Amino acid sequence: MNARILTTSTLALAVVAVLPANAADPQLLNLVMPDAKVLVGVNVDQAKTSPFGQYVLSQMQTQDQEMKKLESQTGFDPTRDVHELLVATSAVGNSASNDQTGLFLARGSFDAAKVTAAATADQAITENYKGVTIIEDPKGTHGVAFLSPTLAIGGDIANVKSAIDRQAGGPTISAALMTQVNQWSNSQDAWLVSIVPPSTLHAPATAPNVPGLNGTGAFNTVQSAAGGVKFGSLVVVTGQAQSDNAQDAQQMGDAIKMLGMLAQMQAQKDPAASALAQSLQVTTSGSTVNVSISMPQDQLQQLLKPKPNVRRAVR
Repeated sequence: MNARILTTSTLALAVVAVLPANAADPQLLNLVMPDAKVLVGVNVDQAKTSPFGQYVLSQMQTQDQEMKKLESQTGFDPTRDVHELLVATSAVGNSASNDQTGLFLARGSFDAAKVTAAATADQAITENYKGVTIIEDPKGTHGVAFLSPTLAIGGDIANVKSAIDRQAGGPTISAALMTQVNQWSNSQDAWLVSIVPPSTLHAPATAPNVPGLNGTGAFNTVQSAAGGVKFGSLVVVTGQAQSDNAQDAQQMGDAIKMLGMLAQMQAQKDPAASALAQSLQVTTSGSTVNVSISMPQDQLQQLLKPKPNVRRAVR
């Protein structure tokens, strides 16, 4: 294990790949920063009841080397010990200083003493803030704190300390964001809500270039967006985007349909991928665009399995 386990991105990715969630935990929401612009909710327990979720959990266990190290040194296993996750950020703009700012908040079962001992034995430092121990990376830029044996928070130090300050208070996020969170977290197993244009968000340097998120294209008219995943025998992914006006929404809907057609043409040799592209449904209502795709969970599992590398013999 190294200091990387203390960064927001590593700890969030350790569980966010699992997906699923129901209504967001009120105590986690109370700790979110008041200027939050984007929230992602995940319920690990829900994944355990789904064959597809179990498949994703098993992949995370076998492929994440950092989590393997953490588990071997502390006994912490996110697939067993984490029950719910909330990730929040207020980062907007293009400044590199906004990278990896925000909070992850986890409900689960945590042995703070073991995690602290393992981290400090591997270059981490600690700081006591208002009676709470923050485990920090060697540079003191990101940290993790355990507010109780069942509640952990992490992120950049400023946001972690602010969350500690908010322990005794109620929800501070905007009414607009809370409305969206209630809508999506109560109807989906996994959800994401953004109340700002996606083009204003500061994406990580490693994120793929998506047309419309770089200031150009039909998707640049999006003012807010949300999405969710519903698990079952049929996995359904739903998305919704609010555009400037009805005309922009129609153009964006048409662009999504075109992308779906192109994807279907490119997936002709892969029946599962082709079926997924064919399931695409796009509708517009005023300035709102609604999108959904669906696939039986066994077919989706097959689609996501790594393809074996086939090498041709050299003659």
